[in-house]
Amino acid sequence: MITVIDYGMGNIRSVVKAVEKYTADVRVSGDPSSILDSNSLIMPGDGAFGMAMENLIKMGWIEPLKSYIKRGGRFLGICLGFQLLFSTSEEFGMHDGLDIIQGSIVRFTGADRKVPHMGWNNVEISVKSAHMDGIKTNSYFYFIHSYYPQIEDRKWIIGEVDYGVRFPCIVGKGDLIATQFHPEKSHNAGLKIIRNFVESSCR
Repeated sequence: MITVIDYGMGNIRSVVKAVEKYTADVRVSGDPSSILDSNSLIMPGDGAFGMAMENLIKMGWIEPLKSYIKRGGRFLGICLGFQLLFSTSEEFGMHDGLDIIQGSIVRFTGADRKVPHMGWNNVEISVKSAHMDGIKTNSYFYFIHSYYPQIEDRKWIIGEVDYGVRFPCIVGKGDLIATQFHPEKSHNAGLKIIRNFVESSCR
């Protein structure tokens, strides 16, 4: 069973529809106990980092989610679900994240780029990863965000993008993968990421 986490932060349905292209074995849940009978978790999300953490705390997700990830559970984070894996964010004040990946989420600066970063950008895949099987480096993906990660351990980085600054937009280790862009909105290349995740979940 693939569980899509509903913590009140948007874009759930589009992710579920993308997963349903490859399996019917998917559900949406706001109950942390659903981790117990899940083969995989997907955490999508749009909106503010601080509110997302507040919702995860109120709903009781923090410790079960951190425990699941740290023991090697299969996990896909998307957009805000990517950013929440980091230690802190400066979005509307300083906020603690899940601290799975050491690093900070910071706002784009400089007058040479529009904020938010919205639209299609090519991504350089910097390391070989089963999560990216069948996807060529410099494929295009769809982004919409105003903040980006500064990462401490580059061993997490699978892919990077340039938008005035070069930053990691695909991170992963073991059965965890997370993307700053929206794979469910990124046509063939993005859907291939979701298909790879689904197929690894259903083995």
